Amino acid sequence: MNPSAPDRRGSRARRRWPSLSGMMSALASDHLDGKIEAEVAPAPEVDDQSDRWSSLLPELLGEIVRRVEAGCDRWPQRRDVVSCAGVCKRWRQVTKSVVRNPIECGKFTFPSSLKQPGSKDTMTQCFIKRDKKESMYYLYLGLTHSLMDFGKFLMVAKRYRRGANKEYIISLDAEDMSQGGYSYLGKLRSDFFGINFKIYDSQSPEDGLQSLSTRSGSHFSYRRFGSKRISPNPSVGNFEVGQISYKFNLLKSRGPRRIHSTLQTSPQTSGEESTNQLKPEASKLNPNSVVGPKLVLKNKAPRWHEHLQCWCLNFHGRVTVASVKNFQLVSATDQEETVLLQFGKVGDDIFTMDYKEPLSAFQAFAICLTSFGTKLACE
Repeated sequence: MNPSAPDRRGSRARRRWPSLSGMMSALASDHLDGKIEAEVAPAPEVDDQSDRWSSLLPELLGEIVRRVEAGCDRWPQRRDVVSCAGVCKRWRQVTKSVVRNPIECGKFTFPSSLKQPGSKDTMTQCFIKRDKKESMYYLYLGLTHSLMDFGKFLMVAKRYRRGANKEYIISLDAEDMSQGGYSYLGKLRSDFFGINFKIYDSQSPEDGLQSLSTRSGSHFSYRRFGSKRISPNPSVGNFEVGQISYKFNLLKSRGPRRIHSTLQTSPQTSGEESTNQLKPEASKLNPNSVVGPKLVLKNKAPRWHEHLQCWCLNFHGRVTVASVKNFQLVSATDQEETVLLQFGKVGDDIFTMDYKEPLSAFQAFAICLTSFGTKLACE
C-alpha cells in the first residue's frame, strides 16, 4: 500500500467536518471548575433536554463557551467548540460571538473558515495528498510541524474531463462530489492546453449578479458561506471569482513555470461574516454592493544555483523534492516580495501548501490544483 495515498477506508469523520450535535453535560464538566459549578442553581425539571440547556443564564453560558474555546486550541479538540454551536440557536449565537475568524486567531472552527482569509501574522501550514488512481486531491490542515502528520481534513477535489476541458470539483465530503450537494464549495476549470484556469465559487453573490449554473430551467436556493448560519445550505451556483494563467514557453527556454493570478477580494469583516466574498464586476452590476480591490499575484522568480545546476527557492524546509510544480506566489505590487502562497513536493504524492492573508484556504487550494498535470506549452 502506498503510505502517501489517502486512507479511503478510514472513518467518515476524518473526511468530513464534525456533526453539530452532541450531549453538552460531559462537555461542560470537562471545562468548568468547582467555582463555576457552585454558582449554578438547581435546574427545574424539564422534559426537553434542549430547553434545559437553552435556559442557562447568559453570563454562565458565555463563560462555558469561552472556556471551551480557550481550552481547544487544535483539532480534534476543537470539535467541542463546534458541538457548542450545535446545541440550540441560543448556544449557536453565543459561540459565534466568541469564536474569532482565522485572520485574527489562525484557527479553523466552522466550514465558513475555509473561505475566510488566513492568518495575517504566520503562514497556515497545510498539505495535499494526491490519489492518482481516483484523480482525487485531499487538503489537510497540518497539526504539527512534521511533514508527515495525519492532519485535519479540510476539503477534497476530484478531476473530471468535460469534453476538451478539465474540471476540479471541490467539496467538503469525499463521498459527495455533486455540484448540487450539501458539501459543494466550488470548482476549477481549465482550457484545452491546461494553462488557463478559472475559479468558480458556490457562494451567493450580491443582488444583481448572475451565476453560471450547471443546470438550466430550474430554480435554485443559493447560500452564503459567511452568513448567519454555522453550516451552509445546498447550492448549485457557480460564480467566477478568479483566473490563473501560465505563460507560454514557445522557445523552450530553461526555467520554471511562470504564473499569473487575479482574484477579486472584498473588505474584511469580523466574526462569522465572510471575509472572502469574491464578486467579479459587482460594482458595475450592483452599485450598492461592496467589493474590494483585485489581488494580482505572480510567482517569485527563483535563482540559478551554479553548484547544484538547478533553479532554487527558499521554502524554509517545507519542500524537500525538486519539481517543476514547486512555486511561491507574491503580490505583483509588493516590492519586498512577501510570500503569500507556497506549494511544493515532499513525497511521491504529498505536497505542502502554506498560505496567509489575504488568501483563503479555498483560494489557495484552487491555485495549487492548477499546478498538477503536464503543461507542454510551458515547459
